Amino acid sequence: MEQPISRKQHGIADYSYVPLVAAAPFLVGFENEPTATQLARVISGGVLATSLLTRYEWGFWKVIPFKAHLAADAAVSAFMLTAPWLFGFGNNKRARNTFLSIGAFGVIISLLTKPDNMD
Repeated sequence: MEQPISRKQHGIADYSYVPLVAAAPFLVGFENEPTATQLARVISGGVLATSLLTRYEWGFWKVIPFKAHLAADAAVSAFMLTAPWLFGFGNNKRARNTFLSIGAFGVIISLLTKPDNMD
């Protein structure tokens, strides 16, 4: 499979993802769902932390290998696909569909990114 997304482009996606996921409850309208709102903030903060710690162009401390970062992204994205039912907000259409969309986006981005570690 061709992987057209570079490490540098992936970093741009990471830092765009962080504020969008954090703001999703208010942008999409499920701020009345406290569990989903808190989970969006926690996931956003976790992605920010791993991005800052990743050995890639956008990393600040460059501790985590890029391949490990991609594996973490894929795991978090898969988790997001199950989160509405694991955390009991599967009946909230806006929260559920947002988590499913973000999770699917994350899986796709993870699969389409070249897993080239930075030297």
